[in-house]
Amino acid sequence: MSAERRSMITLAGKGSSLSSSSVYKIASGVANVRIDSSAIERLSTRPLPLIKRNSFGIPEGLTNEETRASLVVLLNKLLLSNSGSVCSVLPLKILEILNSKDETLDFGDVEVTEEENVVLEKSCASLVGICSVIDHKATALSQIVDSVAALSCEATKADITSFSSLDSGDGFGNKDAISVAGDLKVLLNGSKAVGKVAEVEEVSKIPRIHGKFRDVVRSVHSDARVELNSGVIKGGGDSGVGEALGATLSALCMPIKSLGECSFLRAKLCFESIGNENLRNLLLEKSCAEYENLKSGLKLALVEEDPCRLAHKLNESLGIVWRIVGLEAAAAYFALSGGDKSGNADKEESKKESSFGEGNKPSYPVYQRGLVSSEEANGGVQVEKILDLYNPEGHGFDGLLAKVKEIGTRDFAQVKMIIREKAFSIIQNVFKKHGATALDTPVFELRETLMGKYGEESKLIYDLADQGGELCSLRYDLTVPFARYVAMNGITSIKRYQIAKVYRRDNPSHGRYREFYQCDFDIAGLSEPMGPDFEYIYSVCFLLACLLLFLPKQVKLNHRKLLDGMLEICGVAAEKFRTICSSIDKLDKQSFEQVKKEMVEEKGLSSEIADRIGSFVKEKGAPMELLSKLRQEGSEFLGNSSAKEALDELSIMFEALERSKCSHRVVFDLSLARGLDYYTGVIFEAVCIGAEVGSIAAGGRYDNLIGMFGAKQVPAVGMSLGIERVFNILEKKQKLEKEQKRVVRSTETKVLVSIMEEDELGEAAELVSQLWEADINAEYLVTKRNSKHFDWAKGSKIPWMVVVGKTELSEGVVTLKKIVEGSEEEIRGVPRDSFVAELLKRL
Repeated sequence: MSAERRSMITLAGKGSSLSSSSVYKIASGVANVRIDSSAIERLSTRPLPLIKRNSFGIPEGLTNEETRASLVVLLNKLLLSNSGSVCSVLPLKILEILNSKDETLDFGDVEVTEEENVVLEKSCASLVGICSVIDHKATALSQIVDSVAALSCEATKADITSFSSLDSGDGFGNKDAISVAGDLKVLLNGSKAVGKVAEVEEVSKIPRIHGKFRDVVRSVHSDARVELNSGVIKGGGDSGVGEALGATLSALCMPIKSLGECSFLRAKLCFESIGNENLRNLLLEKSCAEYENLKSGLKLALVEEDPCRLAHKLNESLGIVWRIVGLEAAAAYFALSGGDKSGNADKEESKKESSFGEGNKPSYPVYQRGLVSSEEANGGVQVEKILDLYNPEGHGFDGLLAKVKEIGTRDFAQVKMIIREKAFSIIQNVFKKHGATALDTPVFELRETLMGKYGEESKLIYDLADQGGELCSLRYDLTVPFARYVAMNGITSIKRYQIAKVYRRDNPSHGRYREFYQCDFDIAGLSEPMGPDFEYIYSVCFLLACLLLFLPKQVKLNHRKLLDGMLEICGVAAEKFRTICSSIDKLDKQSFEQVKKEMVEEKGLSSEIADRIGSFVKEKGAPMELLSKLRQEGSEFLGNSSAKEALDELSIMFEALERSKCSHRVVFDLSLARGLDYYTGVIFEAVCIGAEVGSIAAGGRYDNLIGMFGAKQVPAVGMSLGIERVFNILEKKQKLEKEQKRVVRSTETKVLVSIMEEDELGEAAELVSQLWEADINAEYLVTKRNSKHFDWAKGSKIPWMVVVGKTELSEGVVTLKKIVEGSEEEIRGVPRDSFVAELLKRL
């Protein structure tokens, strides 16, 4: 036990509760304990009848740590009892023992009140205390063991393809196993070591073994939290705490055994790759001894009838598993480093580290710091150094756990905040340039609002604790809350932008976080065909040009109705469209053979249908070129109503993109599927070529989403930019200084492009894009109703209009109108190639 106290934990403060982590810190001697002054004041100062006792009711044979944990729980139970029947003598005596540097823990005789005697006899303090220690250690182990397993996968060059086959997409998979598999894939993302040998059982069973351990540990944690903060039931009957906790702990026996055995077997695989024979034999000898201790200890635990003795034996077994996992980590590390940490190996360290998966790299320096230099580098010392890292009471453990426990959130220092704010300013100004207004929505929604909108991705929604009343969840994106807002307020037409944080219970990795900003731009309401679709695609291309400068980027585009038509042509049943789309959407990360295997073996397609899908999804290219190919005479798409409708709509939009000089930034890609269920039309995804962060922007048309929250359907389109990934790309390319200097001026809409003829989106696109490119905030309107143009401009206080009617179209000119009250002005016959310059003179 450490003599140096590093923190203070207060018991019985107002609104406070005791946690397993606090119990462990006090029990292991790394924290002192104090009683809140208000709790001391509530203790009785009146003389009360006393009973003499010669013990605290703590069983013999417990470790010093377990005994101290028992005293912490006992103290908390006393403070939770009726203060009028509890004197200050006993709590203060326990407090003195816990804070004493004397490790002998001499209790001596004590005198207690009747109330205190009931607490001593019925609190099950020792059982709850040991259970809390187990909870703390097991929770930490469940976080550490995946990292070590990933290290072993790299050391043994294991095939990890089985990790991708656990989630069938139908919602009936083993959630804990799927979660472990996902965490392992994140840890191994980018690894150059895995996948070089055939799959072995010791690796393929990791997700289920580790997943079951997670599941049972959650039960232990839940029960420990309740019992730590529950008062003692008074009266003659047994409260049942012992039986309940005993049952929970019994369920932990086999998962502990399986976890230790799985780790031991992986370590044996790693031993084969260690070149130093003495080191290899030392690790094997230690691992075998610990594994035999684990088997014999758990064998005794399984027949133990007393819950407190069972807890004691389980705590011992958990300590053994920690050492086995530490030995596995040592074996994996030495296998990866060639078994030599002398000075001769130092030159190879950067090369070794570069082959690690993204999730394992942060832990690598911890091993380096924990090991010793060449003059002290014998095998036994090195192994003990690594074992100390994996000892919850060891000096290096906190640093290792901190690296492993990264939860997908980040802090931002001053310099990064300045850069972020400038980027947000650029984004806001681009959205305002298109006439969008700001909107903010709550960070959480009713759970029923979010569920059923994201398809298979719904499993990533963060649910808030059930505290009675409505069930709520953190928002997954900004689109569904926007749709709910539009429906609730009866809005039929709106352009909005929102920059806010969203939350996803995803696996953190480079460029992938659980809390991150989204920058959304949405257009809702009836409009000319494909006008909003063109506008948000243009805005995406413009934004990426502003933010990523000259970095290579690409906007991939498809149409949901074209996908549905393609699947129908291939013979896919309608009820399988969405789940097959989720498979197709993986083609940017997996080969078609892997996707085909999922569609055939897991989702029930025939091999012939899957191959037919493959012949279509390989098609991609320049928008107009691929569109022409798909519309050739005899094309199967023309015979399908859904596909033909999609091609007709894309034709309108592609022409607008061509005339706005934007189509060269877009790739028409039939493999783009987008997994969210609410998309109904054009869909897109933007990527930075060569950056391993996934999509940096995405969106599409969602005509039916708003109607889910109200009586009226309001068509809508929208896009979302992931600013965190943009920053990751910029940091990786070392272009932050250039980014800081790029500033876009902030203005409101200054010009309305008024096309006073129907079906002339191309005209509007050509003119308004020139204004946007000239950094002029502009909007456009295409309709024959002249009054609508002027009402819009005056209602929005837009000072200038660019008017194009029948005469202007025939003569190839525009008319500029200034409509500010008191200073109206009209300039006719302005050539199209100079109207922007004319406006700039007057703005």
